[in-house]
Amino acid sequence: MQTPHISERMQQVLASMHQFLDFEANSAYAQYAGDPDVCDFAFGNPQEMPLPAFTAALQRWSVPLNKDWYAYKMSEPAACEAVAASLRQRHGLPFEAEDISMTNGGFAALAVALCAITDPGDEVIFISPPWFFYEALILANGGRPVRVRIDMDSFDLDLAAIGAAITPRTRAIIINSPHNPTGKIYPPATLQSLAGLLADAGRRLGRDIYLISDEAYSRIVFDGRPYPSPAVFYPNTFLCYTYGKTLLTPGQRLGYIALPPAMPGRSQLRTALLAAQAMTGYAFPNALLQHALPDLEPLSIDLAHLQRKRDRLFAALREMGYQLHLPEGTFYLLARAAWEDDLAFCELLAEYKILCLPGTVVEMPGYFRISLTANDAMIERALPGFAEALRRAGQSLEKNHEPMPMSRL
Repeated sequence: MQTPHISERMQQVLASMHQFLDFEANSAYAQYAGDPDVCDFAFGNPQEMPLPAFTAALQRWSVPLNKDWYAYKMSEPAACEAVAASLRQRHGLPFEAEDISMTNGGFAALAVALCAITDPGDEVIFISPPWFFYEALILANGGRPVRVRIDMDSFDLDLAAIGAAITPRTRAIIINSPHNPTGKIYPPATLQSLAGLLADAGRRLGRDIYLISDEAYSRIVFDGRPYPSPAVFYPNTFLCYTYGKTLLTPGQRLGYIALPPAMPGRSQLRTALLAAQAMTGYAFPNALLQHALPDLEPLSIDLAHLQRKRDRLFAALREMGYQLHLPEGTFYLLARAAWEDDLAFCELLAEYKILCLPGTVVEMPGYFRISLTANDAMIERALPGFAEALRRAGQSLEKNHEPMPMSRL
């Protein structure tokens, strides 16, 4: 059989995605996903019915009010104004509707921002552990990914490492807060220092360094914490957001890019983003979601319930002997695997029909991630399996005279 031609760029993209693709296709997750008896903690998928108000909004706005109701749509003015009003309230900055680009999810928002500003060979810094596809998105847009590790003691940004990674080819940095998978919210002092670092580097190098702020979980925060957006501290920020987390409807692709009011050259960037949306497969949300957005904007899953699930799992697993990090936001608990081989430990958990994401998939070997979108019954059903897997893992380590791995979580 003749080997098909695959572009060099796409081969690089595939190589950057191999851990994720292998997990989806060849692990116990591929075997058990969809089994009604399985406890699926692998991804932030809904395990309960959607918000009734979400369904009602789609039903209400599905009835056309004019002949153009389902015509081609770009960024609809009513949707943009709903977003701008929300951002003004949340961040205290005078965001304008004209500076909102509606996208089909946060994934598209990131891709469009990179498409608009990245030239071939430009370096884009991203923070590790990363969301699955940052490296792939940078490569797909002709950029050169530059990986910078977080501070593994505090899970905060390592500002010295970021500064050392900036070169005359640096065009942007991608920041994700609250951070997936650690759940860390980067504090104002860190963001202020980062803003100063990027501004100083930009002046020194004579080129804009953009900050792409992935704020997918910015409304999924615990314990009443405030969420500080990097856009408040650094004007050259693309604020990227998705409603898929807040509404827990990841299959309904709705998001946006927002340009802060003090962003230099934002009128030209609006046009560049519009062109980039067309060139990335018409990355606008569908008409129905944009019509419904004024009703969807104030909705949210029950954060108090999500926090109770966090606290229940955290306390139960810690009592069993797991080492865990208590997240400040996101959908996830991050735990230390009982073996250094987190892939093998997740396969052991799967024997008890518990599916978790191995840390290796997100560049955190030795850890595993547990999604809090699981329902209460699933959590309770899984707890005996978590305990038994840890017991078996401990027996295996004792038999092989290996110490239990430790971490400063």
